[in-house]
Amino acid sequence: MENNPPQKQSGLSGAKVAGIVLLAMLVTMAGTVFIVKSWLFPSPFEPVVLSKAEEQQLERKLTRFGRLGDRRMQRGGEERPREMPTAGDLTPEPYSEKGALREIRLSEREINGMIGQNTDLATRLVVDFADDLVSAKLLIPLDPDFPLMGGRILKVRAGAELAFRNGRPVVIPRGISVMGVPLPNAWLGGLKNIDLVQEFGANPGFWKSFADGVETIEIRDGSLRIVLKE
Repeated sequence: MENNPPQKQSGLSGAKVAGIVLLAMLVTMAGTVFIVKSWLFPSPFEPVVLSKAEEQQLERKLTRFGRLGDRRMQRGGEERPREMPTAGDLTPEPYSEKGALREIRLSEREINGMIGQNTDLATRLVVDFADDLVSAKLLIPLDPDFPLMGGRILKVRAGAELAFRNGRPVVIPRGISVMGVPLPNAWLGGLKNIDLVQEFGANPGFWKSFADGVETIEIRDGSLRIVLKE
């Protein structure tokens, strides 16, 4: 009578199965913690800090815009003294539009840099420029007495198409999301994916006045350019 050699046991042993289950539980728990933390406790945005060259370029642009008053520039956590009007700013002179600036050209970093100078918005708001698309992220701290989510931070995202076609501006809301959940179009007044200028620009009001005063709008990856009419 022949003795058959012992066959190797196929499949996973109990120890291996237990190890896989334990690993899956740990991964699931880590993923859950990460989702809850990012959903209920999103981290503040890191303010954009312009380089010295970028800051000087922005200063030149703002000077051309004639901006003055309560402005504080921040670099490396240090605030500059409040800018005060100069004698030239207060010199009497007749009004004239000759040589006036009608073009606004700013980069995404410059706008986020200016937002970063505002102590109330520095870590709560950030904007993004893509081709014909303006997007924004906003963190809204909720009052501790707010129902269910009191003391939490509400994360809001929004996007709108902004362009210039057929001799008219194009403004199309693409949507708003709250805590990663897109709001229904009905909650947005049915205006999602609707060209607001085309929809409301034919009648007297804001959108007609806005459209009639714009020569061109150009949104490219990282930059904004608007030219106003005379």
